[in-house]
Amino acid sequence: MSYINFINEKGEELDREGALRMNLSVASSLSNVIRSNIGPKGTEKMLVGGAGQIKITKDGNVLLHEMTIVNSTAQMIARSATAQDDTVGDGSSSNVLFISELFMESFRYVKEGIHVSHLVDGIELATRKSLEFLEECRYKPEKIDREFLLNAARTALRTKLPIKLADQMTEIVTDAVLTIKRESGIDLHMVEIMHQKQKMSTDTKLIKGLVLDHGGRHPSMPKRLENCYILNCNVSLEYENTEVNSKLIYSNAEQREKLLKSEHKATDDLCMKIIALKREVCDSEEGKKNNRHFVVINQKGIDPLSLDLLAREGILGLRRAKKRNAERLVLACGGNAVNSFDDLTVNDLGQADLVYEEQLDEEKYTYIEGVKNPQSCTILVRAASGYEIAQIKDAIRDGLRAVKNVFDDESIIPGAGAFEIACSEKLKEFAKSKEVEGKKYYGVNAFADALLVIPKAVCENSGVDAQESIINAIRAHNENKKLMGIDIDDNGKPINPVDHGIFDNYCVKKSMLNICPVLTQQFLMVDEIIRAGKHAGKIDE
Repeated sequence: MSYINFINEKGEELDREGALRMNLSVASSLSNVIRSNIGPKGTEKMLVGGAGQIKITKDGNVLLHEMTIVNSTAQMIARSATAQDDTVGDGSSSNVLFISELFMESFRYVKEGIHVSHLVDGIELATRKSLEFLEECRYKPEKIDREFLLNAARTALRTKLPIKLADQMTEIVTDAVLTIKRESGIDLHMVEIMHQKQKMSTDTKLIKGLVLDHGGRHPSMPKRLENCYILNCNVSLEYENTEVNSKLIYSNAEQREKLLKSEHKATDDLCMKIIALKREVCDSEEGKKNNRHFVVINQKGIDPLSLDLLAREGILGLRRAKKRNAERLVLACGGNAVNSFDDLTVNDLGQADLVYEEQLDEEKYTYIEGVKNPQSCTILVRAASGYEIAQIKDAIRDGLRAVKNVFDDESIIPGAGAFEIACSEKLKEFAKSKEVEGKKYYGVNAFADALLVIPKAVCENSGVDAQESIINAIRAHNENKKLMGIDIDDNGKPINPVDHGIFDNYCVKKSMLNICPVLTQQFLMVDEIIRAGKHAGKIDE
């Protein structure tokens, strides 16, 4: 794995400026690694494991999680950034850049003789003012429709994947969230992400139903059924050995046959109850008219004799289903999960339009589609290589969170750097007001300048003149009295992000403004870096 090592092994005592310089060096070095990833046209990094594993990604959260970071200061920055991603699903790269830039701007004033306490107080004022301004910038649409959600997902995914692939995944993650959305909220655990190492990444698709990673275990069972009743059960359909030692004694073949039948009678009776229900719903006049079929999905085992009985009736039987799939099956297909066949009725059955089996190499997959009440769905990721699959799966998780955040926040923040540019101008005006006393001005000003690092990085990674683009956006903002961003596809010209569908999540910006200043303030207050003994607390504590 690539190493980032900023440790000073000598352990000398450092003066205040020396300690600040060391922490600044660490923050800047980590920022330089992440900076080139920011934006839709950011570059990618290749992570190489000790055993030769390869992962290519531009997702800051993945990089910070999987890079080997030795220095404690760098670990603190990385963990604060990944904590935000784990909470709200995005913003880890922006966090690292903002912390580093705010630290750098503050250190510039420290070298000019400004005491850190004034800077810390100024940063506190700027944080409070920027959070107030964030509330003013919230854009609340009259209706959160599919097109609005597509724009939010597209903005997030284009920073993780190539544009063409990101646009395809945008529709998949948006439709997945709309499928599982209920009045009680959105549970992303109801979206299962499965992968198959085959075909192309563009063959990734959303299945509004379930994909089970196993198939029928009898060669005579059907491979494709339409208009299906589905029995979801947790009943053992295999012969159970006795708990105490036992033996069967017989004197001829007829007695042996009777003993075997009696031994399997309990299991056979359970199978006959399934067959009786199948004949009731599928072999009736209505069942034959609608061409009904029957599927059994069991969490426990089904022995060969029981499979043979089911196969003779044209029933598709799946055994050893995962518990989570059984729970999702009820949500998707309806019916009940039964633990006994004593009071089995038609009301216990779920329904699906299509159940079919596919075989990939030695693996079998069963697809359940056309469900009546799709409260659960599956995103089937397909790609030719393992690192492509990993990259797409990481991006899909972020995309799902981005769409969910829109529903949770009921609003968005205009993207394309518009908020950072407008907030920077707002803070510079605020720094000149009477609310900012004395040298706190420098802390507020450092915060305002640091905010611009994010639009600067996006412009630089897109081959656009950052300084000119930001100046033009500021002028357009002052003229139009609207938040104006930067169009990286049109040589950095100012645009209205809302009109172009470039949206950032409100909770991501709010989290960044709460986390980054606090960590920077702590770093500024460090005046010595001392090698600790065995009683020092671990970094995880």
